[in-house]
Amino acid sequence: MAEDIDANQEPSNYSEAISYEDSEKWMFAMQEEMESLHKIKHGIFQIPGVDFTDVFSPVVKHSSIRALLGIVAMHDLKHEQLDSQKKRAMFAAEKVPYDLKQSPRQWYKRFDSFITSHDFKRSSFDSCVYFKKNSDGSFVYLLIYGDDMLIVAKDKGEIRKVKAQLSEEFDMKDLGPVKKILGMEILKDRKQSAKPVSTPLAAHFRLSSALTPQSDDEIEYMSHVPYSSAVGSLMYVMVCSHLDLSYAVSAISRYMANPNKEHWKAVQWILRYLRGTTNICLQFGRTRDGVIGYVDADFAGDLDRRRSLTSYLFTIGGCAISWKATLQTTVALSTTEAEYMAITEACKEVIWLKGLFSELNEDL
Repeated sequence: MAEDIDANQEPSNYSEAISYEDSEKWMFAMQEEMESLHKIKHGIFQIPGVDFTDVFSPVVKHSSIRALLGIVAMHDLKHEQLDSQKKRAMFAAEKVPYDLKQSPRQWYKRFDSFITSHDFKRSSFDSCVYFKKNSDGSFVYLLIYGDDMLIVAKDKGEIRKVKAQLSEEFDMKDLGPVKKILGMEILKDRKQSAKPVSTPLAAHFRLSSALTPQSDDEIEYMSHVPYSSAVGSLMYVMVCSHLDLSYAVSAISRYMANPNKEHWKAVQWILRYLRGTTNICLQFGRTRDGVIGYVDADFAGDLDRRRSLTSYLFTIGGCAISWKATLQTTVALSTTEAEYMAITEACKEVIWLKGLFSELNEDL
């Protein structure tokens, strides 16, 4: 076989390549190609504008999750979960590598195209929330977060129909009743009790950038403190369920670049507070209370630049679904101005909430 091969001709297959006298050269070339394919598969060496253009993929808002759970509690709806098996089946069918930078976007576009072709409508206020109105007037809600899905309906029969439709198109894993969403545990117990909580940040903490490390000993000490990691963890807890940490996390997160021992003590205080409140959770009740909002401002509360703090809270059925505590972008000249700036931010949020609930057939 090797004798019949023209030495000046490139091999047409693997067998010919390893039959050449310079087979080592071809083996090396093939190895390089395989390594390049492997690296590109994982998106390591993808070049913007060449290998990909758009990579944005929408992510569900935590407020949307809580709003939907509030609807579940008010109407005692059924809710179950699905996992799309890391989307691999879809990418295999479409011949799209799974780990490219544009893969999450392609997955969302594929799912959105499928689900909207089955009578579901995409929310105008959150691109990861879908809803469908049945002939009897009831609604089916579907929320997608990454490759997981939350389905809400009046009865399990409707949920099974949606699961069947999704399973025909994607490789789905049925996770049953919802137990956890984005790291948040979900417990449906129909209890009516709640426990009081204490202050997460003591009044004696007067944090400012003036407290940044001054001596070499302080700098050395803080270099071994996991300040950023701890603040990041607390921030995630606050965003998901602990609205009581909003002000405290807002305060400690201002000094991520150069924290001091006093800042670290404040972080430790919050961690000790959490240790004593592990059983505290958001509790949605089956009530007809609509959306109720609260807003306030702390005038010139920032000791460094004298900016004021905006804070607001919105509840449904007595349970918080949306909250925020953040420094205002400009310096207010009076308490009145600070209050108006805070009200403006709260109004933006209530307009969004009103639109979302209206689309989900809840007149609140």
